[in-house]
Amino acid sequence: MSAVLNTILIYAKNPSATAEFYSKFFGFESTGEMLEGLIELHAPDAGTSILIHQAAKTVKLGQVGVKLMFSVRDVDGFKEESAQRGLVFGSTHQASGYAFANVKDPDGNSVAISSRAYRRTI
Repeated sequence: MSAVLNTILIYAKNPSATAEFYSKFFGFESTGEMLEGLIELHAPDAGTSILIHQAAKTVKLGQVGVKLMFSVRDVDGFKEESAQRGLVFGSTHQASGYAFANVKDPDGNSVAISSRAYRRTI
């Protein structure tokens, strides 16, 4: 039996701000309406969905246990477009045939853009 990862749930201090972050900078679509304590975001191009849930006051956010990684063909091009809209990524790092850069979402969660999915394999 197999399982398919199709949704990521993010706890947020301000769910509306977090939903807007992923909509504005990564193209997720949402009504922004909170239903059953969740804001649902749908990925462009049929990718993984995100659910934003109000974090309890006791939840400690911004740990590095999970990092969301978005695949982009052109890391520096994506960084430039994002900077024009107000999101500034850190330095571009080069790895084995791909590049990546990091940023934090409004709750301090780690987010990366990476061209790893598009690297050439020999």
